[in-house]
Amino acid sequence: MSPEAKPILNVSKLVKRFGGFYALDGLSFHVAPGEILGLVGPNGSGKTTAINVISGLYAPDGGEVAFDGQQIGGIASHRLVHRGINRTFQVPKPFMSLTVRENIKVALSYGRAMVAPPAINELLEQYRLAEFAERPASELNSAQQKMLDLTRALATRPRLLLLDELAAGLNPAELDWIAGHIKALAASGVAIIVVEHLMGFIEHITDRVIVLNAGKEIFEGKLAAAVKEPQVIEVFLGGEHAA
Repeated sequence: MSPEAKPILNVSKLVKRFGGFYALDGLSFHVAPGEILGLVGPNGSGKTTAINVISGLYAPDGGEVAFDGQQIGGIASHRLVHRGINRTFQVPKPFMSLTVRENIKVALSYGRAMVAPPAINELLEQYRLAEFAERPASELNSAQQKMLDLTRALATRPRLLLLDELAAGLNPAELDWIAGHIKALAASGVAIIVVEHLMGFIEHITDRVIVLNAGKEIFEGKLAAAVKEPQVIEVFLGGEHAA
């Protein structure tokens, strides 16, 4: 990422409430093309809620979300896909009765029309799904379903990719392999936000991290510096904030 790169996403004073509970309480951050930003924090800190708002699954209750200079807060997910935003989910939900190839074809049909779509066979090979291409998605194991979730997102040619616990359940060799792919995507100019509990993985791939607690940012910078901050240590290890 170039130091002078202009942010493609700007989140400002973002608020999301569920009844009287503030899942996000004035959260602000940005991410630039080619940058990998990590969102970390204990369970319930607002990480996935932030991704859900940015991707259009939830409408914000306050604050602003700007993508490529335009306000997108409250715009539906399927419309944001055409603008260049896509995501993966903690628990992938492919079309189980469709084959792996058909799942990707569905994603291609909803992709950004102004950008040439990637070749399906290339995606299948890159993400180790080629041998399962003609099998129903229901026959994939959890790690393979995560790769299908990722390939479906990539088929739409996103400029902003949101990864929600993609690495969970992968073995060390698989973690190294997918880390290489994520860094290659960033090198191609894609802005990436990663929500993850595996701190070693986060440290390996991110340019910087935002540490969240109770819907607020308590730290921004390199993960190596974050783990030395008393407030961050307290959030992860102390009292009621233990993850």
